[in-house]
Amino acid sequence: MLIAVLIIIICLLTLYIFFSHLNPATITLVYFWDHSITLSAALLLVGSILLGLAVGLLVHFVFSASQQLAHLRRRKKERRDQETNKLYRQGINKCLSGEPEEAQKLLEKALGRDPSRIDIRLALSEVHTRRGKFQEAVDVLNPARGDDPRCLEVLLKLAAAHEALGDHETAEKIYEEILRIESGNRTALERFRDFFVHQGLWEKALEQQKRLLKIVSGAQLEEERQKQIALRYELAWQNLEKGRFQNGKTERKELNEIIKQAPDFTPARIALGDAYKAQGKIKEAAELWQEGYKATGKSVFLTRLEDLYLEKEDPSTLLSFYRTTLVEKAHDLLLHFFYGKLCLRLEMVEEAIAQLTTVENAGVELPQLHLLLAEAFRRRDRIDESNAEFQKALGLNQDVGLGYLCDKCGALSGAWKSRCPECGFWGTYSLANKKVFQSVTGPVEAPKIDYGPQAT
Repeated sequence: MLIAVLIIIICLLTLYIFFSHLNPATITLVYFWDHSITLSAALLLVGSILLGLAVGLLVHFVFSASQQLAHLRRRKKERRDQETNKLYRQGINKCLSGEPEEAQKLLEKALGRDPSRIDIRLALSEVHTRRGKFQEAVDVLNPARGDDPRCLEVLLKLAAAHEALGDHETAEKIYEEILRIESGNRTALERFRDFFVHQGLWEKALEQQKRLLKIVSGAQLEEERQKQIALRYELAWQNLEKGRFQNGKTERKELNEIIKQAPDFTPARIALGDAYKAQGKIKEAAELWQEGYKATGKSVFLTRLEDLYLEKEDPSTLLSFYRTTLVEKAHDLLLHFFYGKLCLRLEMVEEAIAQLTTVENAGVELPQLHLLLAEAFRRRDRIDESNAEFQKALGLNQDVGLGYLCDKCGALSGAWKSRCPECGFWGTYSLANKKVFQSVTGPVEAPKIDYGPQAT
């Protein structure tokens, strides 16, 4: 380095002596108003070169220093990002491992190192949500919304948190904002629809469902159509109830349309029958429920028919329905069972024994069946047979009540419901023991009985 400096100095001195010899004259250089300097041409040339070298050296030094400083800052940021990412991954792992408290500590530490990280805020909000701290989830997401107002993931989580807090007005506004940003966002439409379903706002839920149907295709299309039918049913039923079943011509027409489009959708048939019954249209209600049982085989229709006719003190018409239907569906064990139960209720003991024995002989093992047979035998003073049936019922060690079971999630209910409160599906409640009737393989022989006069 020293040798290079000496060589440069020697070269400059040589250049100066050479130019001084060739250019002995002087030059006057004006560098400001009324200010000048007189010097030789050789000195001016060498001075200019030296000044240029000095300026270049200064620029190089400044540039190198700034590059070095930027490199140091970049290295520092990389180390900080690495540490932040490590904390973030550890927090995610703790969350997945079922340790939300530890996950929260790690993610909060990571967020403290870099408050601008939206992914950390999203993860932390998920931890708060799992712990039921919805306000904390909102607080941690709001800055992310400010940083990126169009981030759909942030908006969806915010809407869900406000919904959980019961702040339905804010949640609705956020869902609307999401759909303004992306009108065809399926997740947003599904959640917006469910948002209204949870509040029982069936008209608004149906509106979102119609929008959803425009963007789905393939296998999901039929599933969404079924949900639309369920929402149409709920809206029609809600309007019927508001009018206390008075008038309701539009609603009844809608329910009829639903039945045509989805013959196996039980709630629509039940609701329309209830509406007819409330208006005193007993014949229409009965015919609708009779057709409902023939179309679906759901026991709820038999229960509705039994209540209808016995309230009107007209068991003979119900008995006629059972007998006529059994001619068409002699192998329907559920029909035999309910018919036998009705006969016992009407003191038609021999016919009850015949029907219930038919079910038992087919291989059905059901506590309710044995209890009914035991009671029938008792009424005929056939004590040994009655005791035997009681022992069979007790030996099965099951619930002796006839309840309803959701086919989707297995939720039990003492009464039939149009929609399962656990899983949210419509028309899924069936007789709790229906599989017992469907799984038997034994022969079914219709009892030969002289019906005699109709019971009244």
